[in-house]
Amino acid sequence: MKTTLCVVAILLSVSGLAQGALAASVKDAREHGAAMLRDAEDMVMHGGMGDAKAIVHHCREVKKHAEAIIKALPPADQHGQDALPHLRDAITYCERVAKMGDDVDPGATLNPATKARAAAREAMKHVTAVKDGGA
Repeated sequence: MKTTLCVVAILLSVSGLAQGALAASVKDAREHGAAMLRDAEDMVMHGGMGDAKAIVHHCREVKKHAEAIIKALPPADQHGQDALPHLRDAITYCERVAKMGDDVDPGATLNPATKARAAAREAMKHVTAVKDGGA
């Protein structure tokens, strides 16, 4: 009887830790998402001002945050799954900007940067809908 109670107690505590880890992952995804949106907005704003170095810098940050969100999203949540294609699009567009580099005309990087921002915005609609429990 004591053994059974110990096993149940252990399972409940592990389950609680797993729930806490999922909630932390969702929280991390949302924090990275907020940072990703800030960088995406700054990226396009600097594009309008003609600052190619800032565009490339913020696009690298958008990519970094999008990759972190992908790792943090709970795999069982449908909203998280719905966010994935948009996050991948943001990464793809930012990779295009990075390939162009900061020596090109900022107008050339503005189109993919704007598309990356749109993808980031759309992804965040889904990330914010992810449940804290991950289900």
